[in-house]
Amino acid sequence: MNKTEFIAAVAEKAGLTKADAQRAVNAFTEVVKETMEKGDRLPLVGFGTFSVSQRKAREGKNPRTGETIKIAARKVVHFKPGANLDLK
Repeated sequence: MNKTEFIAAVAEKAGLTKADAQRAVNAFTEVVKETMEKGDRLPLVGFGTFSVSQRKAREGKNPRTGETIKIAARKVVHFKPGANLDLK
């Protein structure tokens, strides 16, 4: 499912127009992004929790040349599904 299909599904499920659903989806993704940028957790009860962690800088290898390269430290977003997120 791509973003357009997701917006259409949200619109149908919530009884919204596609334009309203698109604004809602965009607002949701923006709030998640802003929360992650601040380093905060975002628990959504019954769905799951978004969190961010810091990955340390490390050395890796270029698979083509075998040359050792430095991989910079960065923040990584994690998602832990909630217990109620039952996939049938």
